[in-house]
Amino acid sequence: MPINDSLTTTQRILAIEALFRDTPTRKWSPTELADRFQVTSETIRDNLRKIRERGVIALVETEAGGRSHRWFLDPNAPTPLEPLHLDYAQGAALYAATRLLSQQHDERNDAIRTTIYRIIAIMPTEMQATLMALATDLDQRSANRPEVSATFFALSQGWIMRRRVMITYEPAHGAVYQCHFDPYLLEPSGIGYTIYFIGHSDPQGALRTYKLERIRHAALTEETFTIPTDFDGPALLNRAWGVMYGEGELVQVRLRFTPYVARRVRETRWHLSERVADTQDGLVWEADIGDITEIRPWIRGWGSDCEVLAPATLRDEMQQEIRRMARTYGIAFGGPGGDAPDQSLLDDLFS
Repeated sequence: MPINDSLTTTQRILAIEALFRDTPTRKWSPTELADRFQVTSETIRDNLRKIRERGVIALVETEAGGRSHRWFLDPNAPTPLEPLHLDYAQGAALYAATRLLSQQHDERNDAIRTTIYRIIAIMPTEMQATLMALATDLDQRSANRPEVSATFFALSQGWIMRRRVMITYEPAHGAVYQCHFDPYLLEPSGIGYTIYFIGHSDPQGALRTYKLERIRHAALTEETFTIPTDFDGPALLNRAWGVMYGEGELVQVRLRFTPYVARRVRETRWHLSERVADTQDGLVWEADIGDITEIRPWIRGWGSDCEVLAPATLRDEMQQEIRRMARTYGIAFGGPGGDAPDQSLLDDLFS
């Protein structure tokens, strides 16, 4: 076999490391790598030994029948991504995104903590003291649950390397159960201050969304998976207000906002499907979403400056909640029946 000297040893080692990153579940024989890089098998073996000594990526050598050895990434060891070169604006954007995630996620997560510290370390020196103080403050406010870090590590490895994960899950309601889970998508949520993983769950046998804090244990398996061609993560999340996308028909949500908050409502695009129309008494906001569970806190947050017009079930729920709040604060509803709403009071609350 002809020896290709077009690549230096260092260049070839970097190229081999990149190949293992790009094919995290594949097991390569020295012969296959030698053919790919146009060098001898002995040269490849020497390169592989040097890669393992470098320790940038964790390689495992295993015997696959006879004397044929194969090399692959250790799924239980951290695997660094390719170096990322950023300008100042991109570095500021990455810092902002990571800090936002650290603020939204109130559990101890070593991956997030380490990432934000590494970003701070490459920022200009005069900025580092202030940024480090902010990061330390976030550390002190995080709950001390080290198992969340281990769970996130296993699930993120499974997501990137396409490896099945065995999880123990404790739902909000119901018994704890174990299942195999193929993580297709990772999605943070500002609503629940958490991270969700979306994928196929077995024995549940369907697409499921699992909340990180409710996963009591997660362990990588040797099994790999492929994401079905008909899985469209962006389309699912486009249906959702946060991460709950629903399985039925889209629900049209119509809200009336008072002039007092109309400008603030217009400043942000809250959903891809939203439609906004000015009215004499403020504006009417509409959106089509698959599940209304997550939009309820957002509606409550506007207080009396937001009135639910549709769907009728959501409007009824808000009226029921207003009655419960009134009882909590000692406000009596008038009118027959005692529990019937005082329309004038509701008009005041809903503006």
